Amino acid sequence: MAARKSTKSQDDFPETPALTPEEWENRLIAKSFRAVEERIDNGTATAAEYVHFLKAGSVKQREEMEKLREENALLRAKTSAIESEKDRAVFYKEVIDALSSYRTETKEEPFDPYVY
Repeated sequence: MAARKSTKSQDDFPETPALTPEEWENRLIAKSFRAVEERIDNGTATAAEYVHFLKAGSVKQREEMEKLREENALLRAKTSAIESEKDRAVFYKEVIDALSSYRTETKEEPFDPYVY
């Protein structure tokens, strides 16, 4: 009898524990996608699983995702502009304070011949 060559897949190795909730969530999502992919390959996927991936691949969905990306970029730009404006306001205040120290002020009131 010939010895079978054993190959270990990724599933055979123990997983390291997730360090963050995001990592844990991403791992579960990846497992879910692998499971659905296997069901699609076997022909045992549900109609809802097929519909999900059909919608995800549609032109409309892609355009909506692109729109969301652009809106997020716009929001980041607006936030950056607001932060920049705050920095500029602080700079202008410092400049005005510095220039006000050069102002000459007289303590004496100007001579007014009409005042007794």
